[in-house]
Amino acid sequence: MPKAKGKTRRQKFGYNVNRKRLNRNARRKAAPRIECSHIRHAWDHAKSVRQNLAEMGLAMDPNKAVPLRKRKVKAMEVDAVERPQELVRKPYVLNDLEAEASLPEKKGNTLSRDLIDYVRYMVENHGEDYKAMARDEKNYYQDTPKQIRNKINVYKRFYPAEWQAFVDSLQKNKMEVE
Repeated sequence: MPKAKGKTRRQKFGYNVNRKRLNRNARRKAAPRIECSHIRHAWDHAKSVRQNLAEMGLAMDPNKAVPLRKRKVKAMEVDAVERPQELVRKPYVLNDLEAEASLPEKKGNTLSRDLIDYVRYMVENHGEDYKAMARDEKNYYQDTPKQIRNKINVYKRFYPAEWQAFVDSLQKNKMEVE
C-alpha cells in the first residue's frame, strides 16, 4: 500500500556518529573474503596487501619476486648487488600452505552405480560377446557394441582391483559349474 502524501520524514544529520570509524568498518566489510584459511587467520587489516604477504613470505608480484636477469654484454661485479630479503615474521603460514600442497589429491571422479551394475550384468551374461550385449533387453539406451566395449573399458580403468576380483569370481563360478 502506498504511503500517504507528506508523511515521509526528512533525514537529519547524525552529529554523534564517528564517520572515520564508520568508513573504516565499511571498507573492511567491503573487502573480498580471503578463501585460504591460513592466510585469512594471519591477515592484519591495518597493513597493506603487500606488507601482509611479505610478512607471510609470499610474493604479491611474482615478476618482482623472481626477477629475470637481462643479458648484458659484460657483467660487472657492481651489477650483482642483491636486494635485502624482507623479514618473514609469519613463517607458519608458508609451512601450512606447503604441507597442504604436498597432500595427495583426492580422486573426485567416480562412475555411477547404474553404469557399474550395467557393465557387471553384461559381462556376467555375455562375457566378451559385445554383439550379444547390444541385443540384450537390458541395453535400454541401445548402445552399439563399441559403446558397450568403451563403457567396460572405462570401468576397468576406474576400478582395476574391483574388476580383477569380479573376473576372478566369474572364473571361479565357471569352474564350479563344469
